[in-house]
Amino acid sequence: MSDAATSERRRARLASVPAVERVMSMHAVQALTQAYGRTQAVEAVRVSLDALRAELLADVDADVAASAGGDADASEAATRYDAQIVARASALLEQRARGHLRTVFNLTGTVLHTNLGRALLPDEAVRSVIDVLTRPANLEFDLATGARGDRDDLIEDLICELTGAEAATVVNNNAAAVLLTLSALASKKEVVVSRGELVEIGGAFRIPDIMARAGARLREVGTTNRTHAKDYEEAINARTALLMKVHCSNYAISGFTKSVEIDELAQIAHHHALPVAFDLGSGTLIDLAQWGLPAEPTVRGTVDAGADLVTFSGDKLLGGPQAGLIVGREALIRKIRKHPLKRALRVGKLTLAALEPVLRLYRAPEFLAQRLTTLRLLTRPATDMHAAALRVQPSLQHALGERYAVTVEPMFSQIGSGALPVDQLPSYGVALRVATARRGGRALVHLEKGLRELPRPVLGRIADDTLRLDLRCLEAGDEAAFIAQCAELRL
Repeated sequence: MSDAATSERRRARLASVPAVERVMSMHAVQALTQAYGRTQAVEAVRVSLDALRAELLADVDADVAASAGGDADASEAATRYDAQIVARASALLEQRARGHLRTVFNLTGTVLHTNLGRALLPDEAVRSVIDVLTRPANLEFDLATGARGDRDDLIEDLICELTGAEAATVVNNNAAAVLLTLSALASKKEVVVSRGELVEIGGAFRIPDIMARAGARLREVGTTNRTHAKDYEEAINARTALLMKVHCSNYAISGFTKSVEIDELAQIAHHHALPVAFDLGSGTLIDLAQWGLPAEPTVRGTVDAGADLVTFSGDKLLGGPQAGLIVGREALIRKIRKHPLKRALRVGKLTLAALEPVLRLYRAPEFLAQRLTTLRLLTRPATDMHAAALRVQPSLQHALGERYAVTVEPMFSQIGSGALPVDQLPSYGVALRVATARRGGRALVHLEKGLRELPRPVLGRIADDTLRLDLRCLEAGDEAAFIAQCAELRL
């Protein structure tokens, strides 16, 4: 084909593309305008038209009918492209309207999943958040006196009631709680910590790094696996600001080990007129062993053992929103509150609105396993997940066809990547394998991608040539939605 003929064909193809205003006058596009507004609809149509032009120019021989260049042919081609343009514009508008923060089906088997938002809030907390989202609230207003109040006053008494501490304050996460504590009490001074407790938490944040940012000087004592009381004693000097203990909730060292418990460490600190701080991390308020879960040190038990300050998370074992709680002696909490970083790290009304109802649930521990979402998920009997797997399996098998085998199998769930990651809970789910090959390979990766691309993404885990969907976190309210969505799976 000559250059002139090619140019003529390109002109003919471009002539077949409808004008923006003609597309905007279509009934289907007018419906999009009503739903998304004219500004967004026009932009989506323009993008769709540009994409169509690029496709036509990229392959001038694809459509012979559009190459003649006559008015009738151009009109016919334009009509043929209408549906494609409308569909593309509609999809673009729908994609833009969809938020980046989306709900997913957490079938990974990890209940407190750091990347998926950790603890799910109970209904009481959700209703409280909605109330303060839609109405003014007394965030910093004392209703009794009519004067300005402190937002910590809204929950301090409740926290102290549940933990036995003299005072409490709240910041936006536990790393912030540790940072603020060290900045307020140990800036330009030494903090004594066992080498075996210099942990790294999610996102590569490390205790030594937090100390450095707080202006405190780390004084390591002991070894990775063994630290003795004399190690702390020998490290204390005139520059020591406090002793610190870190609960290693996200890893475990076994074998030839030794650590100094908080009661003994408190005696050492108090003998030298120093405070001792305990970063408890996962921060449970109750003894989990009563539900058959691994025992964890409680905040009250830590305070009773002599800790002057305890920091812990709100969105792990406590089962509330993301927050960092600092509890302990009133004089130390007062000093922490006065530090300039406190304002920068303070929580907003949504966190407080969610945290208070969660804390109130702990006043009735006999109902906690039913009302606190995190505890309910952790204590679900394996028989519940087994029954759910039997209901889910047929729909998933039908959606995947003969290429994949879908079987109901026992599994092990995990409490959380930042809270007791090595402890496993008996569970059930569905196992997806390639039926026609010994190894899943790319086919399983492709399947996992297809599940992630569903309207409500489904997240599982691949191991041993198997894609496992653990159903511990698929409760009755979501099970029907999951089954219905299986029909939309495209591979």
